[in-house]
Amino acid sequence: MKIYIGTNNKAKTKAVQTIASLYYPDASFVNKEVDSFVSAQPMSNEETRQGAINRAKQLIGQQDTLFGIGLEGGVQEIDGILYICNWGALVVNNGDIFTATGAGIPLPDEVAEKLRAGAELGPVMDVYTNRKGIRHAEGAIGVFTDGLITRSMMFEHIMYLLIGQYELSRKLL
Repeated sequence: MKIYIGTNNKAKTKAVQTIASLYYPDASFVNKEVDSFVSAQPMSNEETRQGAINRAKQLIGQQDTLFGIGLEGGVQEIDGILYICNWGALVVNNGDIFTATGAGIPLPDEVAEKLRAGAELGPVMDVYTNRKGIRHAEGAIGVFTDGLITRSMMFEHIMYLLIGQYELSRKLL
């Protein structure tokens, strides 16, 4: 059986493979870059969640698919402060959709201002850290937690939540 991952992002892929292989050791993983059909920089929980669902929905339909995973990072504003937000969706061939959200922390004003002006977090973080590919490595959450929580770890938490819901639904059938 195959688990499809709706991205080629290294941090997201690592999260899916790390957690899903614990529960499905015989599964193989297939990355497929699919569109989120939301903004390049989702600016709300709702938009970020929808992006994850949209990615996952595009991955199902083949008989050998165990499920499709969509992971989406975004930001949301609370009381004038811009926070990182992230969502995951697991979709199975029968159309069932499971969603989960993860950790969020406030962004520094200098980063938030650029996002409000239309920039995307990944490139902003590359400039902020003077490095390339932050979104494929520790991510903004890794930078702003001094490496204690990386982007992959954040999405691993979401994967546990998604698989837990999926497995419970199978037991209830």
